Amino acid sequence: METYTKETTAYERASKRVKELKEFYGNLTSFCIVIPFLAILNLMTAPGYLWFLWPMLGWGIGIAFHAVNIFGIGKRWEENKIKELMEEEKRKIKTL
Repeated sequence: METYTKETTAYERASKRVKELKEFYGNLTSFCIVIPFLAILNLMTAPGYLWFLWPMLGWGIGIAFHAVNIFGIGKRWEENKIKELMEEEKRKIKTL
């Protein structure tokens, strides 16, 4: 029964991770499609003022934070801390 629980938990974690990656790459793909469109639109209508840089900057910062959240140190720390706390809880249960 314990292996089933471990497998289920591992599957749920992997499934959550895939969903997070899918959302990130979807966001990045949208950025890569929309920003060039805005740049072309801007250059065709008002080449004197490059307003497309503002949405590019804002969205780019959002993508950077999203990437740090998905691939960065914070995620690994969180996963390691969860494992550590789970092991600690197992040790407490065994001593009871």
